[in-house]
Amino acid sequence: MNDLKHGFTATHDLGRGTVRDMSVADLIKAVEMRRVSLGPASAVDLYDAWISENGDNPLLYAVRFNLSVLLTETGDLDRARGQLENAIIANPAFIPAYINLGRVYERMGSTSLAVMQWSSAVDRLSAVNGSVISHKTTALNQMARVLESSNQDAAAEGVLRQSLELDSHQREPLQHLSALRQRQCEWPVISPFEQVGADQQLKGMSPLSLAAYTDDPMLQLAAAWHYNLRDVGEPASDFGQHDKALKGGAERLRIGYLSSDLRHHAIGFLTAEIYGLHDRGAVEVFAYYCGPDLTDPLQARIKADVDHWVPISHLDDEAAARRIADDGIHILVDVNGYTRDGRIKLLALRPAPIIVNWLGFPGTMASPYHQYIIADDWIIPQDHEVYYSEQVLRLPCYQPNDGHRQVSPVTPTRAAAGLPEEAMVYCCFNGTHKISRFTFERWLTILEQTPGSVLWLLSGAEESHANLKRFAETRGFDPARLIFAGKLANPDHLARYALADLFLDTTPYGAHTTASDALWMGVPVLTLSGRSFASRVCGSLVRSAGLEDLVCTSPADYVARAIELGRDAALRQSYKDRLTAARESCVLFDTPLLVRELEALYRQMWAEFQAGTTPTPDLANLDVYLDVGSGHEHDRIEVQAIEDYEGWWREQLAQRHHYRAISPDSRLWKMPEPSRPAARTRRGPAQ
Repeated sequence: MNDLKHGFTATHDLGRGTVRDMSVADLIKAVEMRRVSLGPASAVDLYDAWISENGDNPLLYAVRFNLSVLLTETGDLDRARGQLENAIIANPAFIPAYINLGRVYERMGSTSLAVMQWSSAVDRLSAVNGSVISHKTTALNQMARVLESSNQDAAAEGVLRQSLELDSHQREPLQHLSALRQRQCEWPVISPFEQVGADQQLKGMSPLSLAAYTDDPMLQLAAAWHYNLRDVGEPASDFGQHDKALKGGAERLRIGYLSSDLRHHAIGFLTAEIYGLHDRGAVEVFAYYCGPDLTDPLQARIKADVDHWVPISHLDDEAAARRIADDGIHILVDVNGYTRDGRIKLLALRPAPIIVNWLGFPGTMASPYHQYIIADDWIIPQDHEVYYSEQVLRLPCYQPNDGHRQVSPVTPTRAAAGLPEEAMVYCCFNGTHKISRFTFERWLTILEQTPGSVLWLLSGAEESHANLKRFAETRGFDPARLIFAGKLANPDHLARYALADLFLDTTPYGAHTTASDALWMGVPVLTLSGRSFASRVCGSLVRSAGLEDLVCTSPADYVARAIELGRDAALRQSYKDRLTAARESCVLFDTPLLVRELEALYRQMWAEFQAGTTPTPDLANLDVYLDVGSGHEHDRIEVQAIEDYEGWWREQLAQRHHYRAISPDSRLWKMPEPSRPAARTRRGPAQ
């Protein structure tokens, strides 16, 4: 390698003529060798020298394109843009240049120019072949991504449909299609079109979108398994020996928290206090940060409270896994799960002996390497453990809270917030993607039965506002009673909670951070707990705040309680008084208690590992449950309202047996078992 490196350098130094005589193929080889051995800047110099001597070469446009890639890599976006523009002038039919130029414009902050470039690429493609389809779907997907990030959801959805009509098997566009429809409150969420049917759309949902789509924990388990299999896949290797973690004793457990959200983010706000509360005589705390490169006060606070802050965003999965393994981590806590910027492929390498699913993702991971999930008695009752591949361990309350959160000292007036002074104000500050049709219909019923009341919602994309108002109008409801709260900085947002009388939760994906914010600010929260993890978190928080009677388990009870509270100001005030009195002593805000109990769970996990009883996730037969569960019309019939959930599943399994002639002694007649080190419990109904 060294001989080749010096050889290419010497060739360049012989004179311009030698560079001019290099073919494009030889140039590319020389550039790659320089890039690997001397770095991108040296490779840029070689490209520049060749371009200066080969202005008449018919492949100059391709060389300029390759140079732009290197310039983008080094951060010289202005020069990269110039090279791409010249490549397009030289060859207007060269589609990759439009795509990359769009990416450069996006990175420079000119998203409108980026979309124009991708539109040009789409318009220039007419011939139908594999290469053209690949280029066109790539350009469409890039457009959709930027449009979505700019809150132009309807336009992004239309572009994704074009992309899926060309190639219906694309996983990421399918995931974003359903997420966009949820965010717009565009119902039904599953909307089949010529190339993509309902079954394919449901199976293409991300696990996070599915949690907001249906309260069907068996289907969510199967879908998470399917997502892990298709989108994460099998690693080439793993670090299963964990030599450094096992070397010597473990007087202090080395705990690693892996997250992209240790910053100004809901997870950052929730966890900010826990790191400094760990007993340093028992625990050594590592934070592996895989989020965007930034600095904010909350992240600075977390950095100061951990023993080791390790940024890994710049590392590939194998390098990051090696770093974790080299640190000798005993227990790695995944605080992302299947959420944005999560590093599941890193976790698939098993960089620590024990991997835990906690807080970041509201449900089972259904992966082969997450051995534990942390919850509490309400979120996962014992008879619900069958819906989780991990072994369930429990805290007094699953969610931590920061007792030092900042609240603006200035409370706005109702008039300033656009609220009527004397009205009963129901509020919900959950994201619009959590508002299902069934939830919204219940809210309209509550408002109709509570004269003069209004519903105060967190602002979303304009399409969501229009769709909610239109839906209300079709039911004869005055859309002026829907009021949208603009986005504010978190201290100001918390301060305005005081203007609300009652927080109405969504289902099946309820309030998590937003619920604890409301309760912290003294606003009672009414919630409807279902069967799935995401639908039960809010119930856990409300119960832990001492308001157990505001946790409903049937839609009818939820509506009746909301109407009762809307009509009875004294009753509402009694709940507010209870919140105020219990804030300093209730389990929900007792973060020191949570950290003590969390450390006890870590000790239990490590003891089980030493005893050879670490659980192995059971992922058997989940393909069957995915096929069966995805056949239900979830937009039409709400699973949460089905009283005999196990009986309903039993009937669906019997139908599959009838049509597929499954052998009576096949294990398909058994629900797959949950992860346990000892006694096992069957999952689901017996046949």
